[in-house]
Amino acid sequence: MRLLSIASLYMALAVGCGAFGAHALRDQIPAQDMTIWEKAVLYHLVHALAVVILSVAGETLISSRVVSKLGTLMLASVTIFSGSLYLLVLTNQRWLGAITPLGGSGLIFAWLLLAFSACKRAKP
Repeated sequence: MRLLSIASLYMALAVGCGAFGAHALRDQIPAQDMTIWEKAVLYHLVHALAVVILSVAGETLISSRVVSKLGTLMLASVTIFSGSLYLLVLTNQRWLGAITPLGGSGLIFAWLLLAFSACKRAKP
């Protein structure tokens, strides 16, 4: 249940970041940065929701140990991915974009690990 609680907080934060972007940033930053912000919010929302679903239903497909590790990896990766983009927009420190692919790679790895774990568990 701890993973569900943390993922739910990530969802709330993602909605808050989306609202902040739509209301506080829209007229304050260039359109290109708004696009970056929106991409960060999208990935934040999608992956936090994935962890919510994984924490509730994942144990029917894979072990609880794998669910915990996958959820943690997804949350850490989305923190790096979206967090670096949020900071890039807010601080205009463009070098932060170099960190973003680390989070993206973690997300890809997490999804591949989920696919592998589900296939492995489904074998008779």
